[in-house]
Amino acid sequence: MKVQDMPYERVDFAQVEAEMKELMKELEEAESGEAQFAVHQKYYALTDRVSTLMTIAQIRFDGDTSDEFYDKEHQYYDEKGPLYSNLVLEYQKKLYASPYRAYLEEKIGPVAFKNMELAQKSMNEKIIPLMQEENSLTMEYDKLIAKARIAFDGKELNLSLLRPYLISPDRAVRAKAWERMSAFFEENADKLDEIFDRLVKNRTRQAKEMGYENYLELGYFRMNRNCYGREEVEAFRRQIKEYFVPFAERLHEQRRKRLGLDRLSFIDEQVYFAQGNPAPTGSPEEILKAGQRMYEELSPETKEFFDFMMENQLFDVLGRKNKRAGGYMTYLPLYGAPFIFANFNGTSGDVDVITHECGHAFQGYLSGKDPIREHRDIGMETAEIHSMSMEFFAEQWMPLFFGDKAQDYVTMHLEDAAAFIPYGCMVDEFQHIVYENPNMTPKERKAAWRELEKEYKPHLDYGEDRFFGQGGFWQKQLHIYDYPLYYIDYCLAQTCALQYKIKMDEDFGGAWDSYLKLCKLSASDFYTNLLKEAGLESPFEGGCIKNIVEKLEKYVK
Repeated sequence: MKVQDMPYERVDFAQVEAEMKELMKELEEAESGEAQFAVHQKYYALTDRVSTLMTIAQIRFDGDTSDEFYDKEHQYYDEKGPLYSNLVLEYQKKLYASPYRAYLEEKIGPVAFKNMELAQKSMNEKIIPLMQEENSLTMEYDKLIAKARIAFDGKELNLSLLRPYLISPDRAVRAKAWERMSAFFEENADKLDEIFDRLVKNRTRQAKEMGYENYLELGYFRMNRNCYGREEVEAFRRQIKEYFVPFAERLHEQRRKRLGLDRLSFIDEQVYFAQGNPAPTGSPEEILKAGQRMYEELSPETKEFFDFMMENQLFDVLGRKNKRAGGYMTYLPLYGAPFIFANFNGTSGDVDVITHECGHAFQGYLSGKDPIREHRDIGMETAEIHSMSMEFFAEQWMPLFFGDKAQDYVTMHLEDAAAFIPYGCMVDEFQHIVYENPNMTPKERKAAWRELEKEYKPHLDYGEDRFFGQGGFWQKQLHIYDYPLYYIDYCLAQTCALQYKIKMDEDFGGAWDSYLKLCKLSASDFYTNLLKEAGLESPFEGGCIKNIVEKLEKYVK
């Protein structure tokens, strides 16, 4: 069914509660593992229905944040969502304590039960009001960013539509575009600080109410980190500082020379060629058509997936006013349908949607066929491998999108992927500092960010910029506001994607078989075990990052 034709009605949570209570009663009365699993399949049907309707409301609101009807629906789910989460948790507690646990674990897997344990550690009825407040605050941030109106080039642009000017080959143009963006954030600095300060204190109160010292422990549980913790993440960041930051800095120096500049300014950060970054040659419709051809040629599985996406119009990718910034893939369980949301703006990022978000969607399409719903509950550090690796698998089809600039795109893509890892680790370390010190002032937070920039991105020069130069760049990173502690997952995944880059250059077919296996494994095993089964090194292992850097050096030379 085409996404615009999917019927929507507001979820009646009183009715959902009654149905869930009945399922809990049936679960308690069941006299065998088989009978309990039959009840659990009814639970799948109920939660699939609720999830689908909530997702439809979300994507329609994101498509137009000024739509009054879906704005009210969004507020309704922000209020009721934590109550529903608590209801799900009640059910899961009964399943977790089942006398037929061995049978159920055989059916749905040990990962599912570990995740139930983490859910119990991350949610309690007493913090529902705080969770509702947190949802309201993140929506306040999203609306503030979505409503940005920047006068430029005779047009009124939002932040997504400003991006082509931020990477313009004309340095004067991009300097002016960055100046306008900085001015927007400076004008809203007090509000941005206020929202974030309230979020930090809110999340800290949630953690305290749950008996934790600060938000970090609670945040790790909420991110479903079921086989590693802070020590492993800190060890990973140390490897990045020791081996990857120097490698990334060599790439920045190479880029500086290519651009013919005496020094790199922050306005040059995402510019890779003096004549401009490669841009797709076609219209949005042509980009989607080229994507269809690419996935047809890549494998039978990807052909089936992308044809399904096109037939059911499961893309909302055109940039427009009042549309939420950013991009994502989500899933509509009742229809077995992934959905991709993005903001095309005429840059190479449009093609990244067809690779990165489609990597997520492809895996979602495959896991949607699995009758065990818990296998969809993939940790983000695994989910981002699917997306980031697909970017590399797609490289040989880049002439379809970039014509004779395809090799420039491949060069840019590798350099961009490498430059991202230090930035992503910096975002993560910043959040650890913030949540360990929740009473920091806005000024102290910005000073902490500037110190981390010197460590992770020593080449960075903000000149006289009054906002970004004072440590404000993180406030344009929506994940820090909306999805705390998420960002390190991108970095962990990128190290795995780079391993696939190395593998596919040696044996493309073997690398693809490994990737397909990883996608099909879904969340049937723990992250570190999944990597071993797919033949990848864990980023937590000593020597992993050093090994990757040594193998990537050939691309620099």
